Amino acid sequence: MNGYNEKSHYDDEPEPGSFVRAFDAFPKSKPQYVTRTSGGGKWTVVMSVISCILLWSELARWWRGEETHTFAVEKGVSHSMQINLDIVVKMKCKDLHVNVQDAAGDRILAASRLQEDPTNWGQWVDAKGVHRLGRDSQGRVVTGSGWHEEGFGEEHVHDIVAMGRKKARWAKTPRLWGSIADSCRIYGSLDLNKVQGDFHITARGHGYAEAGQHLDHNAFNFSHVISELSFGPYYPSLVNPLDRTINLADAHFYKFQYFMSVVPTIYSVQRGSGSAPAERTIFTNQYAVTEQSKEISERMVPGLFFKYDIEPILLHIEERRDGFLTFVIKVINILSGVVVACHWGFTLSEWLREVVGRRRRKQSEGVIGAKGDYDD
Repeated sequence: MNGYNEKSHYDDEPEPGSFVRAFDAFPKSKPQYVTRTSGGGKWTVVMSVISCILLWSELARWWRGEETHTFAVEKGVSHSMQINLDIVVKMKCKDLHVNVQDAAGDRILAASRLQEDPTNWGQWVDAKGVHRLGRDSQGRVVTGSGWHEEGFGEEHVHDIVAMGRKKARWAKTPRLWGSIADSCRIYGSLDLNKVQGDFHITARGHGYAEAGQHLDHNAFNFSHVISELSFGPYYPSLVNPLDRTINLADAHFYKFQYFMSVVPTIYSVQRGSGSAPAERTIFTNQYAVTEQSKEISERMVPGLFFKYDIEPILLHIEERRDGFLTFVIKVINILSGVVVACHWGFTLSEWLREVVGRRRRKQSEGVIGAKGDYDD
């Protein structure tokens, strides 16, 4: 009747060659029994947007990893520590003395172990990124928050470890190209006793009694640029508080003091969870620094004084990241949860829509002028 074929309705057979439909383990409803609604399309859009947001956040969390900071008493016993420095002082090399005096009473003539190159002050003071301690290259106070070149906050551990594996090499001193050498670049590494000490740069004939060597006071100018100052193995890519900092002397007799608290630090990256050993590890030192600079009288010794103290604690910064299979399983769970939640949301919204529609139809029954009340 009206072209209705009961056999074709109940005994539909798959089209020839359609093996997928013939062996479908989850048979679908027939098109004539499916009603398409605008609500279903809206919930599909909502489900897609939520899935994309959660997938992106999970991917970012997995790529970033989870960082843990652990403090412990340093159990290892070591007798020496390496210090790496690259400093430009606005005085000639022959007029400077570099020495180290530690708590063990040892005095090290650091100048004999470091490289000294004549250079020009203008080649360093105008270099990109040079700033005062506690400020950025634009002179703004550094608070440690907000947007940085590497993103919000500090660098990630896997970036630090990856950069630390690069080969350490000191940069070459720029050529003078006919300009006058009015400054001295002092750079290199020193092996010191792992005790409290004082690394200082003074003028010739001042600070230590040395006969026949006294520099005219008008030649004093301890303005300086610190390109590198770190403790432990030399990793040029690791940024330290004093790196790329500048300080200017307002008088001939001027004393710069830096007080540093050195903390042994381990950076490690571990894949997966559990007690698996770390894949990559670097051992270094971090330090906090405070500065005190002032003009002094002629009875005192001007110069640069770096006072360092070794803390008896060990900081272990570890980054853990789930394996790729674990990440895939989490993504599947997230997407499955979104599908289930949106399905329930769609079901409840359709039920609510039907209930509201029924009430409206009941309220419209018996109203004068309503369709069906009079038979024309």
